[in-house]
Amino acid sequence: MYFIKTPWWLKEIYPNLIWNMNRHEKVLYLTFDDGPHPTATPFVLEQLQLYNAKATFFCIGKNVQEHTVLYQQIIAAGHNVGNHTQQHLNGWKINNNKYLQDIQEAQLHIGSSLFRPPYGRIKKAQAASLIEKKPQFKIIMWDILSGDFDTTISSEKCYSNVIKNAKEGSIIVFHDSTKAWDRMHVALPKVLQYFSAKGFVFKAL
Repeated sequence: MYFIKTPWWLKEIYPNLIWNMNRHEKVLYLTFDDGPHPTATPFVLEQLQLYNAKATFFCIGKNVQEHTVLYQQIIAAGHNVGNHTQQHLNGWKINNNKYLQDIQEAQLHIGSSLFRPPYGRIKKAQAASLIEKKPQFKIIMWDILSGDFDTTISSEKCYSNVIKNAKEGSIIVFHDSTKAWDRMHVALPKVLQYFSAKGFVFKAL
């Protein structure tokens, strides 16, 4: 089970995490989790360039090590990057120290002040440790999930999840991954076209 639109009460439980940006500007914040990926990431970069759109890529450390050139292409294209752990760990299921160590390992390859917990699952103690660290991390969550990771839904459903729920300041999650590819590569171009036609711009966090 997952929420397409993050409920208000979940934001209240984790008030120190970033769920959305300024609601008064016609800006959307596309984010891509789990890359870099040799097929999905170049496609995403190509689509973003068509709309002069910037985005934020939350990368897994081991994937950055494996696809270093591709990672550098993300940065060279003017996009932002964030830490998504070294091994894509679920914070709810792992010892706090091991979780934080894994993040620090990824940091050696990514070096960003932005962090997104895989699956959106992070214990309050883990979050507090990251926010209090020097330099501090900003923990970026989201208010809209495209659902592209869900193999039971269609690309059309993935597209509608975004256009029916996103609004000014929304942080939107897609994935540049094998699992999401079938839905993402169809939905993303349509999302970019739809919101661009409505006068929105896409910025990196």
